[in-house]
Amino acid sequence: MKYIYPSIITFFLSLSFLFANDKKDKEFGLEVGLTTSPMTIDGVINMEEWGESALISNFIQQIPKEGLPATENTEVRLKYDEDFLYVAATLYTKTPGDYVMSSLKRDFNFDQNDAFAIIIGPYDDGNNGFMFAVSPYNIQMEGLVNNGDRVSNVWDNKWFSEVKRYEDRWEVEMAIPFKTLRYTEGSEYWRVNFIRNDRKNFEQSSWVPVPLNQIIGSLAFTGYLNWDKPLKKPGSNIAVIPYAATNAAKDYRSNDPTSTGFDAGLDAKVAITPSMNLDLTFNPDFSTVEVDQQQTNLNRFELFFPERRQFFLENADLFADYGFRSIRPFFSRRIGIATDSLGRSSNNRILYGARLNGNLNDNLRVGLLNMQTATEDEVGYPGQNYTVATVQQKVFSRSNIAAIFVNRQTTGIVGESNRVPGLDYNLASIDNKWTGKFFYHQSFSPNQTGDTKAHASYLDYNTKTWKFQWNHEYVGDAYNAEVGFVPRRSYWRLEPNVLYRHVIDSDKIFQQTFQVRYDMYTNDDFSLKTDETISFIYRLYFKNTSTIQARVFNEYIYLFNSFDPTRSGGERLAAGTNYSYLRTGITYTSDRRKLLNYSATTYYGGFFNGTRTFVNTNVNYRFQPYGNISMFAEYNKIEMPKPYSSADLWLVGPRAEVSFTDKLFLSTFVQYNSQIDNININTRFQWRFKPVSDFFVVYTDNYHPESLQIKNRALILKLTYWINV
Repeated sequence: MKYIYPSIITFFLSLSFLFANDKKDKEFGLEVGLTTSPMTIDGVINMEEWGESALISNFIQQIPKEGLPATENTEVRLKYDEDFLYVAATLYTKTPGDYVMSSLKRDFNFDQNDAFAIIIGPYDDGNNGFMFAVSPYNIQMEGLVNNGDRVSNVWDNKWFSEVKRYEDRWEVEMAIPFKTLRYTEGSEYWRVNFIRNDRKNFEQSSWVPVPLNQIIGSLAFTGYLNWDKPLKKPGSNIAVIPYAATNAAKDYRSNDPTSTGFDAGLDAKVAITPSMNLDLTFNPDFSTVEVDQQQTNLNRFELFFPERRQFFLENADLFADYGFRSIRPFFSRRIGIATDSLGRSSNNRILYGARLNGNLNDNLRVGLLNMQTATEDEVGYPGQNYTVATVQQKVFSRSNIAAIFVNRQTTGIVGESNRVPGLDYNLASIDNKWTGKFFYHQSFSPNQTGDTKAHASYLDYNTKTWKFQWNHEYVGDAYNAEVGFVPRRSYWRLEPNVLYRHVIDSDKIFQQTFQVRYDMYTNDDFSLKTDETISFIYRLYFKNTSTIQARVFNEYIYLFNSFDPTRSGGERLAAGTNYSYLRTGITYTSDRRKLLNYSATTYYGGFFNGTRTFVNTNVNYRFQPYGNISMFAEYNKIEMPKPYSSADLWLVGPRAEVSFTDKLFLSTFVQYNSQIDNININTRFQWRFKPVSDFFVVYTDNYHPESLQIKNRALILKLTYWINV
């Protein structure tokens, strides 16, 4: 326990920062009134409709010149009725030239496009809310805001907008249904901010000023939208989304006949209360999910691939953000995977699932997830039931204490289970200068022995000039989170980090940063250092959005087990040996506003007892607003002394994304991975024939690189339809 004392001290010190800042600032207040006449959403801001609403203007720059008035004027107006919150914005532009647009596809990247957005925080916790954004071509992006400033744009819902473009401005009108939002009945005010990304001028601005060192969409920096009377409960909000899918597949290696299949299922969304939602899924199908971008694996541990399935992504922070990225008690990608007696993985069909999540009041969030998988007789894998329960209680101004319980139970076998309870404290001061996380988790399995706990602390102090970070991690040798992501065990990790930020008042240069990072792993009793990295990083940011980054690493590795650094099946380095080496590298990213833009990274230096040359390039051409073509290529040249294997490893990924209209999309992603000796082609056609209703065609091929002989091939057709009940 003596090793936990520094974390406990840090924890209680953090409380003092919160008490010192536990106050509300209502300097920015906005009165919104009930409209007495129907509103027409056509992109034309008619003063007969909007004339009585309060005018919001005088946006303030965040970048490049923090605190100065925005160079292009933005005007915003709001109204509401029993069903909708209405937003109108006029965005003036004096700068000639086209708007910066990535494509016509929904859920665009706000930071990379000209766009206007409203940020809403109905619970006044400064952490959870909604973002609705529109581009000059009326492309929509909606997202859930969590942890104060993280936006998850995988959340889909129905809302309405129209845009008109003029020579000197563009105008947008939005109608956001109260049914779409989650809030406490009787609310008298919400947090709110309005932000504009003027990509053409390299400028971000907002109604409520946001410091340069913060994310402009942060709910820590908002004004207050004051309702003229307490909000009523909206009408019933139930949506059913059935699907039907058919597929054909052939494995050319076994020369079996083409297999075909048909499947159907549905999802349902039920608003239990204005702030509590129940999601149901029956026989879900994830065949049209975007394919993973492959990685070259040159380390000793499992790689992390993010979750991409829609059902698990919505409100994922309430379930998936416990612990740290490398110490997750719950990782939803574990659900739907079967493992045979030889350790080989295959799909495990999900029969049904349910997720209840939302707020019981302004300060208390809860979540409950349950999933049931099928028995896979072909691989001898029994069905599994997964349950995750979470609760999150706000404390002080913006922090919270959260608890999680994860349970995996083999269906029909008593005692065949794995459980992980845990407690997290998430720190966020009112001005977001202090953030952090402190947690303690423990696993329970039948016949489990050894040290079954994991704990960690992370503290971040972020100002306009300095950024200090502290991190410690501990994972016991028997900590076993079977439904989590824990690639290594039995270690301590210490990771202090300091960054200095210098803003430069220049026509071409925006800022530069200097960073020193130390990262060290030891065994569980501190008797043996196993990994150490000392890094120096310099970054230079230009006002044309290009950047240069230079890095120097000094690395040390001790091998507990024998290891082949190329992972190609060659001679392995002996267990008990250690290696120290230096690497240097540089990255350049060009002006991302240009139609043709690119980035390139190269590293060279030691690698165990040999050397490694690393080159990574990404070239992108944007034929806006209809899409882009890109080419990703990564090359690793590993040279080892005999008898160890050297290797030339390639990862190449051309991609094309075309938006024929704002409803028809086509993407093709080709990936060549020499490490796994495979070429994969994934083509995905999407027709959004109604809001949140789609028809998909997905075609997949896998080939042998040398002969281009087909390994397998599959075709999937899927129809989904959103029905409001």
